[in-house]
Amino acid sequence: MDDLKLTIRDIPDFPKKGIIFKDITTLLQDAKSFTRMIDMIANRYIGQRIDKVVGVEARGFLIGAALAYKLGAGVVLVRKPGKLPSETFSKTYALEYGTDTLEIHKDAIKPGEKILIADDLLATGGTVAAVVDMVSQLGGDIIECCFMTELGFLEGRKKLPEGKVYSLLQF
Repeated sequence: MDDLKLTIRDIPDFPKKGIIFKDITTLLQDAKSFTRMIDMIANRYIGQRIDKVVGVEARGFLIGAALAYKLGAGVVLVRKPGKLPSETFSKTYALEYGTDTLEIHKDAIKPGEKILIADDLLATGGTVAAVVDMVSQLGGDIIECCFMTELGFLEGRKKLPEGKVYSLLQF
């Protein structure tokens, strides 16, 4: 997996000084790396009868849609407010400095459906914790939260259900 890590570019001082941004676009644009990454994550869930994969805005859409295709599952989008056209359920959550809000269609998940939550990166965990709460309130059975990458030093997995977090690449 070190070869996959090497396809991810470091951008120093982005979005602000002192942060080293992990730019996954370099992995996504490399067909072999992207295919391998999706296959490696999807193989973990084959045979688990996942009903839907929830993709978190925006890069989580890419990971989630590809995983859903591989698993024969539907795709559910979690978006910023005002982006979904039908009746939504909202969740406002705390950020390090302020708050943010996400929305999901109220009819996107039916009670008892087996749900895989997918995103590109697990950092502090606040965004995905909000998604976990939304999916749970809609009655979804969360199988796992999966990520292409994780910044382990930020300890985001502590905010997520114990034993239900998988990250392919750890930094």
